[in-house]
Amino acid sequence: MIKSKKILALICAVAMTAGLMACGSKEAEAESTAQVSNETVVETKEETKTESTNAEEPKAEETGSADISGTVSMAGSTSMEKLANAVAESFMAKYPEVTVTAEFTGSSAGIESVTAGSVDIGNSSRALKDEEKAAGVVENIVAIDGIAVIVDPANTVKDLTKDQLISIYTGETKNWSELGGEDAPIVVVGREAGSGTRGAFEELLKIEDACAYASELDSTGAVIAKIASTPGAIGYASLDAVNDTVKAVALEGVEPTVENIKAGNYFLSRPFVMATKGEISEQSAAVQELFAYLASDEGKEVIKGVGLITVD
Repeated sequence: MIKSKKILALICAVAMTAGLMACGSKEAEAESTAQVSNETVVETKEETKTESTNAEEPKAEETGSADISGTVSMAGSTSMEKLANAVAESFMAKYPEVTVTAEFTGSSAGIESVTAGSVDIGNSSRALKDEEKAAGVVENIVAIDGIAVIVDPANTVKDLTKDQLISIYTGETKNWSELGGEDAPIVVVGREAGSGTRGAFEELLKIEDACAYASELDSTGAVIAKIASTPGAIGYASLDAVNDTVKAVALEGVEPTVENIKAGNYFLSRPFVMATKGEISEQSAAVQELFAYLASDEGKEVIKGVGLITVD
């Protein structure tokens, strides 16, 4: 009997030992599983961190210059109206936080305004005078324009020499028959004093203060309308403003075209200036960005789109 109890106790001891060994194995397995799991999490986090670090940052050109804001005010040449409006529209579309305004008061008035600091940019369709530069105004040429000599569509004269043009505007030649045209009086039309177009025209022909005008008009559009509606009239206007209501004559056998002006074959051409008080680098961020835009490929397309010639 005693022997049987000993055997039973031994069997129970063996069973308990086996149970304890099984529990230990499970705990070890659990610990091992947890360790593997933790290592996997750590590795995943490290991979995520590495991928995030290696991701490309947004480039400046992709995000644009959304921080450019403010206003740009222009005043001056009526000949530059088409250019100024086109630049303002396209620039504001690119930079919605910038407002560009333009007034068309004539070149001299525009230079006076920028000199006085009442506008950011003075538009001038002529080169700056020495006294204007001495006042601290900087000449920034943004385009080149040709000045077209225009007559009414019925006029049979197609070409004029430089000397003939001078004789017309100084009053020496008074009838179209003297130039191979119809027997009709010549009506000499020009711009008002202070106009950049007039200043450039007279300076290029060296007839300053010597012109005999029948009409002196205050805008490019008014000149074109006058020529179109007046038989025998002759006038001058920015090449980009000329339309099919008038006829542009050749000068010295050369047509007023962009190609001829670029080649230097057409003698009536002038700079389009956006003048600033001080260097461009001294202006506001919005003004500096506008000039950078004009120098870009996109800005040059705007300049070409209004019939002007880029400066490079």
